[in-house]
Amino acid sequence: MATRLFSDDQLEQLRSFPDIGRDELVRFFSLAPAQVTFVDPGRGRGPSDRLGLAVQLCTLEWLGFVPTDVASAPPAAVARLAERLRVDPGVLAGYGQRDQTRSEHLRLVMRYLSWNPASPGSVAMKELEEFLAGRAMEHDSQALLFTLAREYLISAKTIRPGVVTLIEMVAAARIRATAVTYRKVEHLLTAQVRSDLDRLLRFDVGLGMTRLAWLTQPAAEATSASVKTGIEKLMFLRAMDAHTLDLSMLAAERRRFLATIGRRSTNQALERREDERRYPILLTLAAQSAVDLLDEVVALFDQAVSARESRAKTKTDAALGERGKRGEVRQRLLEMILPVLADPGIPDEQVGGLLRERIGMSVLREASATGWPSLPRDNGRLSAMEVSYSYLRQFTPNVLAAIDFQGGPGMGDLMDAVAILKNLNRAGVRKVPDEAPIAFVPARFAEYLSAARQRGDDTGYRHYWELCVLLGLRDGLRSGDVHVPGSRRYADPGAYLFTPAQWAPRQGEFCALIGKPADPRQALARGKEELHAALEELEKVLADAGPGDTGQVRLDEDGQLVIPPLTAEDVPAEAKALKEELAGLLPIAPIASLLIELDHRTGFLACFIHAGGHKQAQSVELKRNILAVLIADATNLGLTKMAEACGVPYGVLAWTQEWYVREDTLREANTVIVNHHHGLELSAVFGGGTMSSSDGQRFPVRGKSLTARAMNIHFADQGLSTYTHVSDQHSTYGTKVIVPTTREAHYVLDDFLGNATDLPIREHATDTHGVTLVNFALFDLVGKALTPRIRDLGKITLCRDETPTAVNARYPHAGPLLSTRLNEDIITDCWTDLLRMAGSLKYGEATASLIVGKWSAASRQNTLAAALKEWGTLRRTIHSARYLSDPQYRRKISRQLNKGESLHALRRDLHYANHGTIRHTHPAQQTEQAWCLTVLTNAVVTWSTEYYSLAVAELRAQGRDVPDEVLTHIWPAHSENINFFGVITVDIEAELAKLDARGHRPLRPPVASML
Repeated sequence: MATRLFSDDQLEQLRSFPDIGRDELVRFFSLAPAQVTFVDPGRGRGPSDRLGLAVQLCTLEWLGFVPTDVASAPPAAVARLAERLRVDPGVLAGYGQRDQTRSEHLRLVMRYLSWNPASPGSVAMKELEEFLAGRAMEHDSQALLFTLAREYLISAKTIRPGVVTLIEMVAAARIRATAVTYRKVEHLLTAQVRSDLDRLLRFDVGLGMTRLAWLTQPAAEATSASVKTGIEKLMFLRAMDAHTLDLSMLAAERRRFLATIGRRSTNQALERREDERRYPILLTLAAQSAVDLLDEVVALFDQAVSARESRAKTKTDAALGERGKRGEVRQRLLEMILPVLADPGIPDEQVGGLLRERIGMSVLREASATGWPSLPRDNGRLSAMEVSYSYLRQFTPNVLAAIDFQGGPGMGDLMDAVAILKNLNRAGVRKVPDEAPIAFVPARFAEYLSAARQRGDDTGYRHYWELCVLLGLRDGLRSGDVHVPGSRRYADPGAYLFTPAQWAPRQGEFCALIGKPADPRQALARGKEELHAALEELEKVLADAGPGDTGQVRLDEDGQLVIPPLTAEDVPAEAKALKEELAGLLPIAPIASLLIELDHRTGFLACFIHAGGHKQAQSVELKRNILAVLIADATNLGLTKMAEACGVPYGVLAWTQEWYVREDTLREANTVIVNHHHGLELSAVFGGGTMSSSDGQRFPVRGKSLTARAMNIHFADQGLSTYTHVSDQHSTYGTKVIVPTTREAHYVLDDFLGNATDLPIREHATDTHGVTLVNFALFDLVGKALTPRIRDLGKITLCRDETPTAVNARYPHAGPLLSTRLNEDIITDCWTDLLRMAGSLKYGEATASLIVGKWSAASRQNTLAAALKEWGTLRRTIHSARYLSDPQYRRKISRQLNKGESLHALRRDLHYANHGTIRHTHPAQQTEQAWCLTVLTNAVVTWSTEYYSLAVAELRAQGRDVPDEVLTHIWPAHSENINFFGVITVDIEAELAKLDARGHRPLRPPVASML
């Protein structure tokens, strides 16, 4: 059983001393005076025994057990203890020649530290069994359960049993979890439910597939047909009461695991499973599908309505353009007419004849014939959208009938209108009742309704009124003012947050964590202190800069702010020459060889575990297949072409992709690579890992996809965006596929807060697209800093905390730039709720993109949203003042954003096949492909960083002075030494044979680099 989870090498590593970091060295291998007395009582214990006992004492609290070969402890740890005990580190080699000595010392250590042995049948082992049983209900990964068991044993001060014993306990816990899962849901498995679940696996002739395959087949585009199909699926699940299933007795992670198995298993595999496993899987999948399909139908409704609105906008924009051209003709006529009319020397009776003579009757007749009526307030957009009314009627009545929309404060009129529209649809009545509400109709559309009513056009009134209802419903769903019970994505926004009762005991801990006071008056006092400190610096800069100082931030003669662009960063010639020299020393490697080599040093492939949770020691063939899938997706080659390129059958690669290469395993593998890169010495030269940035990169898409939009400015067809988070060390720690027309700002916090790497990021930069007042507020409220580069900074609203007279007297130059007064009252009233919102994000209770999106679009009646934006205005003003007054601050932000741009270029180089056009159409597949590209991008960056380090070390060994200040200009987004093309050979054993004892391939000689 153990060897199925870990290879022999891994088992040996688990029984031995691992490498030790500096923090662990200081934390665990620092002997207090009392410990020195315990180790060295002053008599009867020789140097080797004292040192060996000290190693055991420190190791037990570090690892939770003591390896048999005590003398193999990390040299740095041994040296530290030897220095404290004033003995020679070499004496440890003679320790423990008698097994009895080592065993007796371990018992002494256990007694001294109050640790317990892991004896079979002991209370400690029974408690471990119960702990594992509980965790196995939450997680099914054997590796994770093994790690949790080790952590638990250390916290319980129980010595870890043998590795095989612990693995067997993990396996037993997983078996027990399966039985417990069945018992917990057995009361739901009535005869009817079992029959319904079994029916999911039967082939349906009408569908041409099983009901399960039909239910889990996602929509590819937002059309009337796909909306109606989604509703049909939803009603099918409701008919079997899937939407009412309460599976809260199972942990969320357990439910996710079971649903994943259901989606990825073949129909035959599910049928072969015993009832105890099959029914919980199908039950969980049905319940989750009911929620997923509800969200999908609402999202399709939003996109389908928005597509018709966008089409109407395009049409009206074109009409406005044509109107503008005709307006130019009339303007020229007017310029010819006005001088004649304004000339008092021309008699009135001659004016008409003179104009007809000068302009010509044909021109005048043409101009008169091409007149046009005045435009409504919306420039005719609703009228253009009315053309799509019949199309929208193909599915909107179905949506209104199937979905229970509910409104928040201020949405009463809209909800009444929705109810009336439902009744009209149900009864087949066309005329809108006279008492139907119209207060929800935007002012720009109101004239359509009044005009239709005045001319007695009941049909036109119905069309315009219904379109306003649909658009209002769409906007309300986006802002959160309208919500859908039972939905995950469109639930009441307040439901995403901790309740006040849940938050109260957490607030003190959270405030200490982020360094913010719970008292709003103190928080405002601190904020205003920061504001005035920043304004004082800005005032100095503006006062010192004259109108002619073209290179400085300044005020012009009209008092307008002038922000000169930053000059290009000066890269020393020495850095350029060194970069070429180092690149010439780097070995040349195919991408497959690079990945094999990197896995040898990091073990990132071990993160790719089977979706069923069955982690096995990976064979060479499985590793080869995983690498082939990674390369196929990252390079956009695809599995078919990859099968031809590497010789592995397509079916094998497709199976590997389905069961091993998933978003969660890709994230874990990426984390391993990023952490390895963070630990490299040269990475610290690039940056401290404390700052990051995010930006979107667009890729063309072939075929219909819910995430793709027409991007004529970028591509001939459709495209999508990948939004990536990049550290100041050039590593990418976050990746998300987003619709390119949505605001990037909604997604800035997602991977920033979800950062699972060792990067200690405190500050985040974006360009203008990543900025909203909500983001400014939330970054500060979670204890971090948003430092964007904002376009047209001089035009944004900045705030003051005093009257204009007072602030202008205090800051004569900067004061006039502060156009609005901070609303301190609303911040004070809502401060606890602002902390509650931020805490919900920090502790993972809510998804940041949902919160940012909904509160950014929230109506003016939402007090909490108004308070959030007010705090964001304060933080934006502080940042803006600092940005304007400190050129080094501006340059640091610009430099970080440039690092992200350099990685965009590397990704484009990697993603070369099929002209870079993505062929996956489902969002989940697109996300997996984006993460494959991120993993390979980080692999290239890490490999280049390692070999840059080796090359620098070789130059320094030759006596060359290579300053770190020069190395900061040499970035590792370097691919010239890596071959992405040609026949792809994934020969793991052959590649590992090329590496030296340290796991690297040799550098190229300087002569070769000059050829």
